[in-house]
Amino acid sequence: MIGNDWDKELEVIWNSPNFQKIYNHVLSLYDKETIYPSKEDIFRALKLTPYNKVKVVIMGQDPYHGEGEAMGLSFSVHKGIKLPPSLKNIYKEIYDDIGIIEPVCGDLTKWANEGVLLLNSVLTVKKDTPASHKNIGWEPLTDYIIKKLNARKEPVVFILWGNFAKSKAVYITNPHHLVLTSAHPSPFSCRYGFFGSKPFSKTNDFLKKNGIEPVDWQL
Repeated sequence: MIGNDWDKELEVIWNSPNFQKIYNHVLSLYDKETIYPSKEDIFRALKLTPYNKVKVVIMGQDPYHGEGEAMGLSFSVHKGIKLPPSLKNIYKEIYDDIGIIEPVCGDLTKWANEGVLLLNSVLTVKKDTPASHKNIGWEPLTDYIIKKLNARKEPVVFILWGNFAKSKAVYITNPHHLVLTSAHPSPFSCRYGFFGSKPFSKTNDFLKKNGIEPVDWQL
């Protein structure tokens, strides 16, 4: 399904009749309406960041629903696409936190290759209809992914922005992981605790303390 060690970690899910039913249903929707991201990018976050390479998880809710935006990585957009407001604010916080000049490109593939799992809780969405696939059945899979990472011996940083992402903290019970929470970077909430939260420096400080190569956040 994925082509790396996630296949073994998620074998129970892949082989369950319920997941197969959900997955086939989602694929059938692509023939009837416009769904984002492309079929090939549904599991892109897992493909780019293997289980044993995950250092950090940045949890999103569901994909961008505008044309050409979603690419299978939370908060990320294709090159050439206008930066969404939340991503602009993430870039502002990177500059204030660790001094990296705000990038002009919204493609976060480099972060994924650095070991940052950019995981949306819901993996697909109907065009121009936010949260349209919220109850389609993705969350048992993505919650299980968090549980599998929680079970890892190697420390992981979980970055949870906003109330929806924070609700996933219930699955992170292993004390050797780090959970960073704040307001969402959305323009509606960023001034209520996202700006000034310094998640990027806190992440790298934790990784270095645990003998793990820090993330190069430069894009």
